[in-house]
Amino acid sequence: MEQHEHTHDLVMQISALVEAQNHLEVKNRLANCHSAEIAHVLESLPPEQRHIVWQAIAADTEGNVLLLVNDDVRSGLIESMGNDELIAAAENLETDDLADIIPDLPETVTDELLRSMDKQDRQRLESVLQFPEDTAGGMMNVDTITLRPDVSLDVVLRYIRFRGNLPEMTDNLFVVGRDNKFLGAISVSSLLTHAPSLTVAEVLNTGVKSITANTSSTDVAKIFQQWDLVSAPVTDDNEMLLGRITIDDVVDIIRGQADHTFLSHAGLDEEDDMFAPVVLSTRRRSVWLGVNLLTALLASWVIGQFDATIEKLVALAVLMPIVASMGGIAGSQTLTLVIRGMATGTVVSANRQALIRKEILIGILNGILWSLVVGLIAYVWFDNTSLGLIIGAAILFNLIIAAIAGATIPLVLRKLGADPALAGSVVLTTITDVAGFFAFLGLAAAFLV
Repeated sequence: MEQHEHTHDLVMQISALVEAQNHLEVKNRLANCHSAEIAHVLESLPPEQRHIVWQAIAADTEGNVLLLVNDDVRSGLIESMGNDELIAAAENLETDDLADIIPDLPETVTDELLRSMDKQDRQRLESVLQFPEDTAGGMMNVDTITLRPDVSLDVVLRYIRFRGNLPEMTDNLFVVGRDNKFLGAISVSSLLTHAPSLTVAEVLNTGVKSITANTSSTDVAKIFQQWDLVSAPVTDDNEMLLGRITIDDVVDIIRGQADHTFLSHAGLDEEDDMFAPVVLSTRRRSVWLGVNLLTALLASWVIGQFDATIEKLVALAVLMPIVASMGGIAGSQTLTLVIRGMATGTVVSANRQALIRKEILIGILNGILWSLVVGLIAYVWFDNTSLGLIIGAAILFNLIIAAIAGATIPLVLRKLGADPALAGSVVLTTITDVAGFFAFLGLAAAFLV
């Protein structure tokens, strides 16, 4: 909470300084900020203020800030920078970080960066770029310390002292054979606490499992969570060591997944600039509104088939929203549960049928409970026993349909290659609205009018 208040205050302070045209103080204030704080400030400011703040950022910080802002903001900042400025900013980045932003850089800048690198760094960058960014290979850092199993711990310690530092987030040193095949790891604590005369092979932990380069970022996050890892080796299909992934990269994945799930329900993208041009934002959102319009028209068409019935009994129009709302809420509960289970890996092919059966039973029990409650309310409200029975039956039917839809829609969408978090709620709403209206008005047409 304190950190949230701090970043909020920082945005307010920077914005006030920009408004007062106190650019020197803006520069001084940013000089004491972490790159992540500066990135947050930039994302929180409208474009005209953002441009001023960007000019006040120290040159050796620009690369890290570009890495941390979302895609839309990064693109806008890159467009405002000259080639020399972009090259200077990118040269300060680690190889894995450079791989994240290099696709956004102009081709001339990319060519210049590659020419300025030595052969080893260029090969490291190319090894990361050959994998999609949402895989372990695309996330990995190739800056690793590797050991041979036949050397002594004393030699390793002298090498580290000669080197002068360890790569960030180093908790394990990886051991490879002469063919670079991954054999295991030695923790830094083991290196420091065992006798220097021992060989690496004698303290080697062969239980450390590697992550293959083609593993998806979602699965990488699950592996880190399940095994409480700080870092993990990345290998190819032949178990040749390629690099490592560290917990800071995994935290970014988890946060990105949370943002994606939250914003997808509204048809938004976590990489969109909050202050993007009005026309651009309108165009992006209009697509989603158009999809929702089509689903609403379908529900309205179903209602239209019973317009004569509604005209004869106005109470139906009053009660219709209850049927749709109850189904929508019940379905959303199941949908959210299943999507989360799919994301965490707890919903798998072996337990899907059991989960669907459980959700249907919940739908039946909730349907019975709330059909009695709503049916009684309708009876008391309109003094019509038949109307109470019909709306109760419609709610029971709709809650069962909602349970089936909420449990199966994410599974079907995933099989079709669609994003359940993005499309699931729209499909669910359509099904529950159409089913609820059809059941309620159909029963009313058959038994009331």
